[in-house]
Amino acid sequence: MSLQTSSTEKVEVIRQPQQLPCSYIDAQGREVQITEEMIQSACAELDKKLVTPARQG
Repeated sequence: MSLQTSSTEKVEVIRQPQQLPCSYIDAQGREVQITEEMIQSACAELDKKLVTPARQG
């Protein structure tokens, strides 16, 4: 028996709704919903800290 055997069986894919609420627990124990603005802000902050590697050669 091999794990690489091919199969013609179809596997049902269950897609989750696109707008699932995500949250985290803050230092005071409160649940805070994560917003798109929070993610965009974090990405922008990371972009500011991006450093281009020095060329080797």
